[in-house]
Amino acid sequence: MYQYAICDLAKVAISLKNSILLYKKNSKREEQSRRLRRERDFGSSSLCLLQSTSHYRFCSSMGQAAEEAIQQLSALIDQAEAPIKSTCQIMHDAYPTETFTRFLKARDWDVTRAHKLLIDCLNWRIQNDIDDILSKPIVPSDLYGLVRDSQLYGMSGFSKDGIPVFALGVGRSSYDKASVHYYVQSHIQINEYRDRVVLPAARKKHGRHINTCIKILDMTGLKLSALVQMKILTTISTVDDLNYPEKTETYYIVNAPYVFSACWRVVKPLLQERTRKKVQVLSGCGRDELLKIMDHSSLPHFCRKEGSGSSRRSTNSDSVDNCYSVEHWFHQEMYNYMKQQSETTKYVEPIKHGSFHVDVPEPNPEGSKVKIVKTIEAEVHKIADQNGIEDSVNGLELSN
Repeated sequence: MYQYAICDLAKVAISLKNSILLYKKNSKREEQSRRLRRERDFGSSSLCLLQSTSHYRFCSSMGQAAEEAIQQLSALIDQAEAPIKSTCQIMHDAYPTETFTRFLKARDWDVTRAHKLLIDCLNWRIQNDIDDILSKPIVPSDLYGLVRDSQLYGMSGFSKDGIPVFALGVGRSSYDKASVHYYVQSHIQINEYRDRVVLPAARKKHGRHINTCIKILDMTGLKLSALVQMKILTTISTVDDLNYPEKTETYYIVNAPYVFSACWRVVKPLLQERTRKKVQVLSGCGRDELLKIMDHSSLPHFCRKEGSGSSRRSTNSDSVDNCYSVEHWFHQEMYNYMKQQSETTKYVEPIKHGSFHVDVPEPNPEGSKVKIVKTIEAEVHKIADQNGIEDSVNGLELSN
């Protein structure tokens, strides 16, 4: 009897030993699987917040195909060369799954196309030294002020859910105080500051993953003649589409004049359904609708009362409230941050002022962006002809 008992105990011991070995063998794989089960921002996914000692993780009811796509893209990046993986780590800021998700969504979950988009983005970051762009402020500060005065773009606050709110003065941005390189540099720096400073602070404050922003586009002052700036807007939009995909949750259009409404009517059918759902055209300055998702203090200055559209210049009394102004808290904090970074980072001083050239990939000539620009161009000429002002837009070729 004792012999049988000893044999049974030996079998249990062997089984326990095998279980331990199997656990150790699979522990690394299980840890990777747990990381992949963090937030899956897929619209219909139901997210459950789980707090851990180092970060917040999420679980969701995502589909198996989507999870496999993320795993495939992750595996492809793991096979990349060291510089690619290094800049990818800086870009995803400890959230690789969410980053892979954005690039997959931007290419309709096609792993091959998403991989190309991501690799092209990472190569672009390496070739243009984007990882260090926040250590290269536009100098002198007077020049930076001119850029801010002619490129109306800033952050006004946060939504009630903690999502950063950015404002763009589309109608009154003139882009005529500096070369295009300064405007592209400034736009990229705002993107990087948002991703590296603003969003991490929002995540920490609200205890959940926040990876997108809200943009309010003010069309005050938009005229046919102002559409000559479409080329630089297309350039900046191309930078965002190819290197910062799926970073905007919703676009709110406010103070829209007739020329915008006419162009939007013909452009809207050309947009992908995913993009169309992000765009909301609000009545007037949009104050009442926007107050449903943000407090009054976070409203851009041009949304606080009817008829208070964008202003290219601010008086001393309202410059602090004008989110475009160089005196606004957001631009002050960002510029001071960049100056501090420049003092601790060694880089070659630019020959002229403080700008540097960033290569911007040309949009696909057969792609939807070019088709949209050509459609707007045709509509502009149509509106001008109907109103007897064709001479004012003769020679206007937005797609050049």
